[in-house]
Amino acid sequence: MKIEILGTGCPKCKKLFENAQAAVKELGRDDIEIAKIEDINEITARGIMMTPALCVDGQVKSVGKALGPGDIKKHIG
Repeated sequence: MKIEILGTGCPKCKKLFENAQAAVKELGRDDIEIAKIEDINEITARGIMMTPALCVDGQVKSVGKALGPGDIKKHIG
């Protein structure tokens, strides 16, 4: 599984990345890769117009919010 955090480095983007790391740790999953996508051209090419965005296995799950670990865990399954 791959989680991607799309954002340009704003405080909410950084918080979402930290919360994604916490969610994966809480679940005890070592099969999940977390990646940051900070290239604005790649972000807009994916149709994301607000950041941060959370993608799980290529599917956009959240846009414009720094979800907490609990909400992220719901998207991970």
